[in-house]
Order: sequence, then C-alpha cells, then structure tokens
Amino acid sequence: MSSVAAFYGDNAALYDRIATLPPVGRWRARAVAALDLDPGDTVVEMGCGTGANLPYLRTAVGPSGRVVGVDLTGPLLERARDRIAREGWTNVHAVRGDATVPPVAAADGLLATFVVGLLADPAAAVGDWCDVVAATGGGRLALVDATASSHPTGRLLNPAFRAFVAAGAPSSSPGDVVRALAPGSDLDAPLRERVGASRRALAARATDRRYETMGVGFVGVLSGTV
Repeated sequence: MSSVAAFYGDNAALYDRIATLPPVGRWRARAVAALDLDPGDTVVEMGCGTGANLPYLRTAVGPSGRVVGVDLTGPLLERARDRIAREGWTNVHAVRGDATVPPVAAADGLLATFVVGLLADPAAAVGDWCDVVAATGGGRLALVDATASSHPTGRLLNPAFRAFVAAGAPSSSPGDVVRALAPGSDLDAPLRERVGASRRALAARATDRRYETMGVGFVGVLSGTV
C-alpha cells in the first residue's frame, strides 16, 4: 500500500467526519451540479473516499442511472460501501482502483474531488479521465480542489490553510505544520503546482468551461465539456 493510502486508511474516521460537515456538503452539491448530469447517466468519481459525494451523484442520475466510486484505500471504501448498503442503492458501486488507471472505459460525467494534489502526474491523469468522458460521445468532467485563497477574507486564513495542508500530508512532521504558519511559507507549493497542472490539462481538452470558488476562495471547481 502506498504511503498516501496508508495515511488515509489510518485516519478514515476523521476524514469521514470532515467530509460530511454541512458546509462541505454544500460544496459537494455545487460540484455535482457542474456536471450537468441527466437521469439515466453513468457518472464516475475518482477518489471517492468514504462516499460523501455518492448521495449527490445518485440524486443527479436517479434510480435509472449508474454511479461508480473509485478509491485505492480499503478502509475508506468500507465506509463508502456501508453508506451504499444503508441507503439500499443497487445502482451505486464503490470499487477499489487507481485513479491513474481508470477501471471504467466510458462515462457521461466524471468527478474528482481533492484528488489531483495526491498524484505524481496530475495532467496525465486528467487526460485519461477526459478520454473516459469522450468515449460516450461527450460529457462533463469536474475537478474540485483546494488552494490558498486570494479572497480578502481568505488571505487572512492562508497560514491556517497551509498548516492544514501540512497536517494532511502523509510525509509531513509536526515541525512542518509549525513552519507552515510562518509568514512567506511555501510548503503548499507542490499542491498548488499539481492543481495548476490538472486545470491546464482540462482547459486544453474542454469546451464550455466554468470556474467557481467556494469557502472564501479556498475551494475551486473547474468543469468542462469533453
């Protein structure tokens, strides 16, 4: 198991509590809306985690559609599968797989939430995801990511955001979290570069692009038709 999968597996309960907070739920609803899904569509989520997006995706495609959540981490998938079982959804599936090797060949929509910052080559992954959506003759792909904010209020909170990023990195130490709070810290640079690379890759392939921010500028949703 990779260090990323092990880290999130060890912290599955905490991750689920954060992922299902009401304000985060509102972000998730807006991200799913950006996919413009119709009843009966097939939608794939890369990096579904504990399944926090699955209720929104299932509502969008209805009982005649199909939802496939993909994640590499066993403990997170167990929680996603428990969520599916509790709701009795027969058209929602959580499967173990690598987001960089899509296990689904075609879909009407694809969502990736806070995933690209974990990938070594996010641009290549986004290119593969675009191929999945293009295989149906055209659909939408949405990337949801968090970066430092340029919003007037968000800028005041950027040090706390960088500390949060450091605390959530598998390889970080308590010292990294403290250093992230210092003025001029650039510990979130790798995340920023990966998010930027993924957005450029989607922009190069997509039309009807839309971008919106949430959470005083920390969360961005870039979507487009491929």
